[in-house]
Amino acid sequence: MRAVVTRVKEASVTIEGAVRGQIGDGYLVLLGVGPEDTEETAVKLADKICNLRIFEDENEKMNLNLSQVGGSLLVISQFTLYADTSSRRPGFSKAAKPDLAVPLYERFMARCREQGFTVAHGEFGAKMDVASVNHGPVTILFDTERSL
Repeated sequence: MRAVVTRVKEASVTIEGAVRGQIGDGYLVLLGVGPEDTEETAVKLADKICNLRIFEDENEKMNLNLSQVGGSLLVISQFTLYADTSSRRPGFSKAAKPDLAVPLYERFMARCREQGFTVAHGEFGAKMDVASVNHGPVTILFDTERSL
């Protein structure tokens, strides 16, 4: 799995002119699923992200996690994180097919909810407009093929 996590003051997703999900302080998570990913991968990545300490404490050090600041997550499916950029026109054959990707996307969000977080989301495969106010800015890249 690949995830781009941005610390935000607010974020929202709009589909066909209607806001589908929105959060205040928290993480905007763009989540891509690869063909080798499993439920275990989804759970481990969710745990890692939910416990990530990138909010500032009273000494302005990134030392607080999502729970400590009462944050939420907005999770957006993002198959383009698996783009093959070896040519001018990206290819997406390295992304998982929907029959694998959808359940793992759902499992990732379920694991975040199991930890007590509010999780807003888009719609898998939909054309979405995503807006965010990045805080910091702080953006972290995760790739479970490289490490967890």
